[in-house]
Amino acid sequence: MPQFHVVTDPDDPAVAPFRAIKERDLVGREGLFIAEGETVLRAFVRDAPERVVSLMIDPKRKDKLADVFAGLPEDVPIHLADQAVVDAIAGFHLHRGVLAVGRKPDPIPARALLAGLPARAIVLVLCGIANHDNMGGIYRNAAAFGVDAVILDADCCDPLYRKAIRVSVGAALSIPTAKLERGEDIAGLLAATGFEGLALSPSATEILARLKPAPRTAVLLGAEGPGLTPEVMASARTIGIPMAGGFDSLNVATTSGIVLHHLRFAEG
Repeated sequence: MPQFHVVTDPDDPAVAPFRAIKERDLVGREGLFIAEGETVLRAFVRDAPERVVSLMIDPKRKDKLADVFAGLPEDVPIHLADQAVVDAIAGFHLHRGVLAVGRKPDPIPARALLAGLPARAIVLVLCGIANHDNMGGIYRNAAAFGVDAVILDADCCDPLYRKAIRVSVGAALSIPTAKLERGEDIAGLLAATGFEGLALSPSATEILARLKPAPRTAVLLGAEGPGLTPEVMASARTIGIPMAGGFDSLNVATTSGIVLHHLRFAEG
């Protein structure tokens, strides 16, 4: 079992990684990240216990989390701090009472990630998704519908930012992900690894409900408003989702759920 450390002083050096969370999240954590909440912690320990660096919890939650602690490596410290101390350390009221410091996975080139996937695979390629709620929602849908990998362009926000992890219900911690360099050729990447790109467009003549996906399919999603670039759109198969009442667009996370559900159902 991991070792417990009782914290009564917010200035205790042992909990330095948890201090002033919001301010430090804005400047980056040099390969580390913060995850919060029991649901996220359970997903993290289930999927990647070797990347858990340390925990800080309200002692009232200790017994409830005993099964989670049993899944941790023995050298992971668990800091026990009452709610007022936790709030003072974090810099805001943390009503969930559970925090983890995690280590980001080693980066993998997008081409290597895609090439190593099975003959039948679904991936997401995200372009300019800068909203952490949308990012988290997309990852949650990706996990729900069995997406094999996510590729991010250089303008996407970090899926391992605390809010994105929370919205994803921990899915952002486990789905294989690669980030593209700025200007990297998305069309060339997909062609080289045998993926057909699908781009959602209100002007598309092909309807999602009638789509027969290729064995290797990449769903291309852009930010709400600007969407995908003309170059990316031109390289992909454009698909539409018919809507009522004159609407021609959906929230990007909602769109991902609809498309991924269809692809997973059509695959089977």
